[in-house]
Amino acid sequence: MKIRLLFHAGTAACLLALTQNATAATAPRVRAADFSGLHQPLPLPYDETANASRQVAAGKMQAEAEGKQLLIDFGGNWCPDCRVLAGVMALPEVHAFVSQHYVVVTVDIGRMDKNLQIARHYGISQLAGVPAILVVNPRKDKLLNQGHLFALADARHMTPQALADWLAQWGMTM
Repeated sequence: MKIRLLFHAGTAACLLALTQNATAATAPRVRAADFSGLHQPLPLPYDETANASRQVAAGKMQAEAEGKQLLIDFGGNWCPDCRVLAGVMALPEVHAFVSQHYVVVTVDIGRMDKNLQIARHYGISQLAGVPAILVVNPRKDKLLNQGHLFALADARHMTPQALADWLAQWGMTM
């Protein structure tokens, strides 16, 4: 097992990421050096009227059928970090990578009071920040990134490449 520290420009925080070299995917090379390269306005990725439980169930079935991981993105359109992450995920090179490795389901959490039953299903009693990213093995319905759920809650202080690198840690082939 490899231990890697990721330091992000603009913040003194570091993220400890445990990855297994044999299974981690190679991150795409992101052309945008900073967020000025993102399409403006930033996306509003969360459907406030969606039946999130139904979407997660459908996403899990699709991910299993396609041999991909399920990525559940908890957040709200009011959250700048959530919107930055969505903007990076919309970049062509990142979108292609994410589509190759994940089935993504965005879940609106209201004001941290909505759709929390989904998080509880994976043993998370409280969301400590958003975006909260759950990477799930759909065959085993098992959370793969326990302890790293809130690593992107400061996404606007990370580089687009750092966000892509984080996504690649969990984009392993099943």
